[in-house]
Amino acid sequence: MQFWMEFFSIVAAIALVVQVGILIGLFLQLKRTTESINRMVNDLHTRIGPILTRTQILLDDTQPKITALVDDASHVVYLARTQAQKMDKVFTEASDRLRGQLVRADRILTGTLEAVEDAGEQVRRSFLRPVRTASALVQGIKVGLDFLRSHRGRRDDRPERVEQQEDELFI
Repeated sequence: MQFWMEFFSIVAAIALVVQVGILIGLFLQLKRTTESINRMVNDLHTRIGPILTRTQILLDDTQPKITALVDDASHVVYLARTQAQKMDKVFTEASDRLRGQLVRADRILTGTLEAVEDAGEQVRRSFLRPVRTASALVQGIKVGLDFLRSHRGRRDDRPERVEQQEDELFI
């Protein structure tokens, strides 16, 4: 049993030496990788450093300009809104005035048309009545004269006279 104990102890010692060798190899590989990454980071830092510096300078230079631009844009929007409100007020007032003037013009036009209609009716009454009366009077006189003429003339001449009267009445 002793033999086996020594054998397992030697195998365990060899295993420990192998593990230590592997760990040392991993350590050395990790150290090389870390150095390589550090070199890359330093190289990247040296390349990006000036770019970041220039970018910072550019931002420092343009930041007041951007702030002024945003302030100006804000002011322009404020002025545009104010002007739009003023224009809305002006157009509303103009529209109300126009509406009032249209109502007034409608009333005036309606009153004028009613006055013209009344005047036309009065002219018709005052002018056409006497004309009709005069026309009826002239017609009555004409019929009376025709009647007197027809009684004075001969009776055989009468049919011609009736035709002549009918022709005159037709015209």
